[in-house]
Amino acid sequence: MIIETNPKDVKILHIDSNNPILWEQLGQAGFENHADYKSTKEEVEAKIHEYNGIVIRSRFDIDKTFLDKATKLQFIARVGAGLESIDCDYAESKGVHLIAAPEGNRNAVGEQALGMLLSLFNNLNRADREIRSGKWIREGNRGHELDGKTIGIIGYGNMGKSFAKKLCGFDVEVLCYDIKPMVGDANAKQVSLEELQQKADVLSLHTPWTPETNKMVNADFINAFAKPFWLVNTARGKSVVTQDLAQALKSGKILGAALDVLEYEKSSFEHLFTDDAIPEAFQYLLDAENVLLSPHIAGWTFESHEKLAQVIVDKIKAVYFGSADSNEEEKRVTGIGGVFFKSENPDALKDWYKKHLGLATDNYGWTFWWKDKEGNDACTQWSPFAADTKYFEPSQKQFMQNFRVHDLDSLIIKLKEEGVTLVGEPEAYDYGKFAWILDVEGNKIELWEPVDKAFL
Repeated sequence: MIIETNPKDVKILHIDSNNPILWEQLGQAGFENHADYKSTKEEVEAKIHEYNGIVIRSRFDIDKTFLDKATKLQFIARVGAGLESIDCDYAESKGVHLIAAPEGNRNAVGEQALGMLLSLFNNLNRADREIRSGKWIREGNRGHELDGKTIGIIGYGNMGKSFAKKLCGFDVEVLCYDIKPMVGDANAKQVSLEELQQKADVLSLHTPWTPETNKMVNADFINAFAKPFWLVNTARGKSVVTQDLAQALKSGKILGAALDVLEYEKSSFEHLFTDDAIPEAFQYLLDAENVLLSPHIAGWTFESHEKLAQVIVDKIKAVYFGSADSNEEEKRVTGIGGVFFKSENPDALKDWYKKHLGLATDNYGWTFWWKDKEGNDACTQWSPFAADTKYFEPSQKQFMQNFRVHDLDSLIIKLKEEGVTLVGEPEAYDYGKFAWILDVEGNKIELWEPVDKAFL
C-alpha cells in the first residue's frame, strides 16, 4: 500500500547515524530529515508525536509506550536485518509500515559464515597466535576439509541463502530447514529438522530472534544430532544456550564453534558486561582453542554499510512513491515456460518434429534456450503428453500452459486472496518451484519459478 502524502509533509527522525547516502537521498526526494543521536529514549518519546517516520539501528527498543506516543507515525525503518527490537504486532495494528534491510548485508553475512567455518576447520586463528609467540606446531594444527561434508542451515531466508550460495564451489551437500514451506532452491535441499539433525556435519544458524528461536540450541537440541558437529552462529546470540554449548564442547558433541553473536549481548550490540562478573560458561569459550569469536560483525562491512542505507532509502521511497519495478512485479508472469499438449503417440510425434523441424527432442520433448533481459540463460519447454495423461486433471482440455513467474510464494498468496482455484499443493525441486491453478474456463495452468541453470 502506498501512502498518499507529499514527502515535503513527512518529517523523519534519525535516531542512529548511518551511511550519508540515506540522509542525502531522502532529502533529495523531498523528505524533511531530523537527527537526534544522543537523547534518552524518554526524551525522544516526548517529541516523537511530531514525526511521521523513524530511522533506527539498535539504540533502544520501540515498545507500546513509545508507539502510543508516536501519534503521527507512518513507518519505522531499521537499518539492519531484523525487527526484533520493535513491537511489530502493535505497530502494525496502528497502521505503521515496518521496514528492514536484510538484502543489504546478506552477502557480508554469507562471506563471514564461510570464512569463520574455514578458519575453524583449519585452526587458522590458533596457528597464527602460536607463530607469533614463537611456536611452530604443524601436527597439532592439522585441519579438516569441507569436501564431502553435509552442511545444515537453519533459517533459509536472505542470510541462509547467501551462505548456501557461497558453498556452491565446494563438494558438499547442503540441507536447509525453515518454518516456511518451499524455500529450498538449487543451492540447498529443504528437509525436516529431524533429517537435518541426522545428516549434518556442520550447523549454521541464520534465524531471526523470535520466541521460537530463543534458546533453541539447548542440550536436547544438540543431543538430537546423530553425529558430532561444528556450529556456526552469525544470527542471534540468544538462540544458543551458552552453558549447554560449553558442555557440548567439553564432551565432544560439538567439535568446534564459530560465534559472531553471543547470548550476553546487549540490544545495542555495544558491549557485553558492565561489571567484572564473567559467567563460567562464557569464560570456557574464551579459553577454548576450538572456539572462534567475533563482535557481531558478520554484516558489518564497508560495502554493507552503504547497501543497508540504500535498501532503506529505496523501501521508504516505495512506501510513498511505489516501487520502481512495481509495474514489472504486477505483471506477475515473466514468460512462457512451456507448452504441453496431449498426443495419441508422443514418441512418434517427437520423432517427426526431430526429423522434419530439427528439434533436439528427448524423453520430455524439446527445450528451447534463450536469454532473459539481464542476459541470463533461460528455457521454455515443448512437451507432448500421452492422451490418457492425468497430469492435466481436473481440466479436460487437450493442452496445458506453463508460465514462468518471478516470486511464486507471493503470487500464490495474491491468487488465494483473489479467489483463484489452486490445484493440489505447491512443490519444489532443484530446477524450481511449481504450483497449479485453473483459469475461468477450467484450463489448468502450471506456474513455475525456474532455476534455469539446473538444466545446463
